Amino acid sequence: MMVTLEKFSTIVSYCKNSKIGKHLPDALYVHTDALSDLDPMLKEYESRARNLVNSLDCATIVKFGTDRPKISYLYYPDFDRDPHPQLHQSIVVDLVTEQVSVRQYHNSHNPPILHRKETFVHENYPLYQTFAELTKKEVALGLLDNSRHIGTLQEWTRLLLQEGVSLVDHHVACPVDSPVAQKQTILIERHKAALKRSELSRPVRIALEADLFREGTTFFDYGCGCGEDIKQIKTYGYAASGWDPFYRPNTSLESADIVNLGYIINVIEDIAERRQALIKAWSLTQRILIISAQVLVDDRRRGLVAYGDGVVTNRNTFQKYYEQEELKLYIEQVLEVEAIPAGLGIYLVFRHETEAEFFRASRLYSRLSTPRIQGKIRNFEDYRDLLTPLMNFYTKRGRLPAKGELTSEAAIKQEFRSYQRAFKLILQATDRYEWDAIAEKRRQDLLVYLALGKFSGRPTIRKLSPEIKADVKDLFGSYKQACTIADLLLLHVGDLKKLLIFVKPAILVNSLMERSLYTSVP
Repeated sequence: MMVTLEKFSTIVSYCKNSKIGKHLPDALYVHTDALSDLDPMLKEYESRARNLVNSLDCATIVKFGTDRPKISYLYYPDFDRDPHPQLHQSIVVDLVTEQVSVRQYHNSHNPPILHRKETFVHENYPLYQTFAELTKKEVALGLLDNSRHIGTLQEWTRLLLQEGVSLVDHHVACPVDSPVAQKQTILIERHKAALKRSELSRPVRIALEADLFREGTTFFDYGCGCGEDIKQIKTYGYAASGWDPFYRPNTSLESADIVNLGYIINVIEDIAERRQALIKAWSLTQRILIISAQVLVDDRRRGLVAYGDGVVTNRNTFQKYYEQEELKLYIEQVLEVEAIPAGLGIYLVFRHETEAEFFRASRLYSRLSTPRIQGKIRNFEDYRDLLTPLMNFYTKRGRLPAKGELTSEAAIKQEFRSYQRAFKLILQATDRYEWDAIAEKRRQDLLVYLALGKFSGRPTIRKLSPEIKADVKDLFGSYKQACTIADLLLLHVGDLKKLLIFVKPAILVNSLMERSLYTSVP
């Protein structure tokens, strides 16, 4: 049945009031996936045209003409994949004459192309947000200012070349000195880079697991975002606060033992301001500054308008992506202090060399398990809670605590008079050889630390932390002897037989010391 003028007038009204599809002065364009969301009147109108065509399986876009009673079925085979897909075929149905005409474009050198693809589909379309972000970026760059001159492939390609812009997937990339980049002013929304988490960030967790937080340690998060690290650190019993220019602008800046500059220097687009943030965080640091930044990313896949020495993401946040070594060099250049790697994109800067050496050594310490209790010994069970911290300490360091190293020292010595007596009871309930293995493993860990120090500058004994000094004294007898063995190991690292010869003196010395420990207690 042909469409009357009165009927077509009603159709035009429905087209202009449709909340689905892209509106142009002479047509409404709708993706085939969105046809079911149209008003029933338009769906019935489209079905009339569909019945006049043999097959429409290839159709991507349906064009409802509002100047004439015609419906066109447009085929864009790369609609999802190509940011600006080319038209391959058009099937036009005249609802007055009921004539169908077909036109091919797939061999054309200058076919029509699409822009603003999100306008053709419904908001629940899987790629809707991807399409919308692309349009937002192109609008910001002024690429869509004159839509009449970009509707075909050649015009669009010419514009991109003229403006120095390229497209990778649905991302825009342009050099910072390109014409389009120089004309634009990008509003960087730094606060959007703050992630909402329900657990500690990786940099702070690393510091916590490395025992850098001690009793009474204070923590300050410089650029804390939503403040999750502050919240989590407080649950461990440490005093914590933070400042953020967007989320906590009224919080005062405070000095603290440990200051966290977590993923901040990579989101500041101003180079001078970025440098100042690093310097300010360091000025607040009493012991350790934790610095982290994004590293190792493929810019061609991520987003991306080049801006300054980084990129602007699809969320209008700035990202400066560092190489791991580049980040280290940048920190050391600005602060003039060595930055010690703690993870990918994570560095620690220490105020005191002794604490830096403690961290270096601790990173080489193997993770060991406390020997299990092999049987119920009445005296041990009576003191198990009191002796557990002593067992944990020996597992961690391979030796008994020095004076002041264990918080429960007074209670243990009140009951046993000495650590040696207390440990003798532990040996009765556990396997002595497991404790020997722990001590030997700690010796090996220390030798690796001292051997590696030969290459980077081995510290003098004065620069060692009290814990490392005690380790060396207990496990090797003296720092000189430990260094001598480490050097001999390096000299004969390829000779297994000689290696064993040089290891034996350390084992022998400590075996004698341990034998004295085990047998001197009455």
